[in-house]
Amino acid sequence: MPLIIPKELPAYDALSQENVFVMHRERAQSQNIRPLRILILNLMPTKIVTETQLARLLANSPLQVQITLLQTATHDTSHTSPEHMKAFYKTFDEVKHERFDGMIITGAPIEDLDYPDVDYWDELCEIMDYTKENVYSTIHLCWGALAGLYYHFGIPKVHLPQKMFGVFEHRVTRPSNPLVRGFDEVFYAPHSRWAGLDRAAIDACPELRVLAESDIAGPMLLSTDSGRQIFVIGHPEYDKYTLDAEYKRDVAAGKPIHIPCNYYPQDDPSRDPLFRWRAHGYLLYTNWLNYYVYQDTPYDLSQLEALKK
Repeated sequence: MPLIIPKELPAYDALSQENVFVMHRERAQSQNIRPLRILILNLMPTKIVTETQLARLLANSPLQVQITLLQTATHDTSHTSPEHMKAFYKTFDEVKHERFDGMIITGAPIEDLDYPDVDYWDELCEIMDYTKENVYSTIHLCWGALAGLYYHFGIPKVHLPQKMFGVFEHRVTRPSNPLVRGFDEVFYAPHSRWAGLDRAAIDACPELRVLAESDIAGPMLLSTDSGRQIFVIGHPEYDKYTLDAEYKRDVAAGKPIHIPCNYYPQDDPSRDPLFRWRAHGYLLYTNWLNYYVYQDTPYDLSQLEALKK
């Protein structure tokens, strides 16, 4: 089944060229199928790149999925045109009276800031509070995961002496959990961040389960028992060349950055990087849609109120 996105969104043409099944809204509305409604709060500065990456993963499912793009009203993006934001993004005020099957809160390159110093922190807290009652399952990515763990469970972040940057080996710690169904015992995932988590605080939190972790990068995939809140400390949505672009950008800007680990053959940036996390990235989102969004979501979202009583 297709992913439903506006035909004018840049991701539509990009995914169509990859033979990904996408459908514009007008055609979808002619079909008698209720798609899964996924809200994406895109905090990344490169909005169009992130839209396409997430759309690609959400389209790899037999389920019909319709995305709604959300922006913060308290922070203006400087990397994406105002015309694009106006055409494709909504603010929280425009959606806060709606319900969604699932939500994704992306990362943002602001790990060096304390949470209260983030200019949209209060708005983000309001949105995360909204997910408790109005979204069936929410995935938090990278900085979004750090922020979500702090907001929901008080887990503090830890500033790292150097950037966690590269592709790292992870092991599945709870293979019976549906979110990692079909995962290899060991899999790879990219990381690009200046902050980590207080592992002792995670272990002391009875609501959290660590599903996958790395000896080097630490906990990578965490969830509550219900799966209502899921935290991904990494970037399984990244394209093959995303880390390459970040590395070359920082080198050109004269910023301190090391070659991304386990990425270029023989650590040679002139060589084509290895893309070895794609399959597990697709599988993670397919499992999420199937087991935590589709199977556990009532057909009529108004039934959420009845389920809470």
